[in-house]
Amino acid sequence: MARPRAFDEKEVLDAAIRCFWMHGYEATSVRDLASSMGLTGASLYNAFGDKHALYERALKRYVDESVADRIRRLEDPVIAPRAAIGAFFDEIVERSLNDPDMKGCMVVNAAVELGPHDPELRAAAGRTLGEIEAFFRRRVAAGQKVGAISADQTAEDLARMLLGVLLGIRVLARIRPERALLEGVLRPALAALEPR
Repeated sequence: MARPRAFDEKEVLDAAIRCFWMHGYEATSVRDLASSMGLTGASLYNAFGDKHALYERALKRYVDESVADRIRRLEDPVIAPRAAIGAFFDEIVERSLNDPDMKGCMVVNAAVELGPHDPELRAAAGRTLGEIEAFFRRRVAAGQKVGAISADQTAEDLARMLLGVLLGIRVLARIRPERALLEGVLRPALAALEPR
């Protein structure tokens, strides 16, 4: 009879997220992971499989707890579409500025580090970025419908612009986490949403 697991899966996955997020996939060893998760190497393999499988699980948890949660909260119909977009970026800027380790976004890090040579993780990161783009597109379209967001550009193009701005902010914040810089990147993008 198999013994029940003696650890909280969410807690150990959160520890794995912190480890991968801080050091990246390649620089994180199984020994680092086991130590940060409070597991033996054998327990880690038994519970999560290999390092790649653990990274996929950690990335999914990160997305569910961070990105997907933010989208769910900000798609509340009570929140005006333009305000939801602004709140999305406000949270990103604040997270970036309050990250003393300058870890950036784990999804962006995965896309940059692993995307070029790991089709599975490229697809996972692509799906998440697609979900963010779709959130922006829905909010822009809803704002355009009521005249609160400019209709000079299509909702699709504005959503893609916002996604690009988001990625730029997340990358810039890793090397220059300065409020003036990040808000300066964001300001013209949000101004493009203003109806004329």
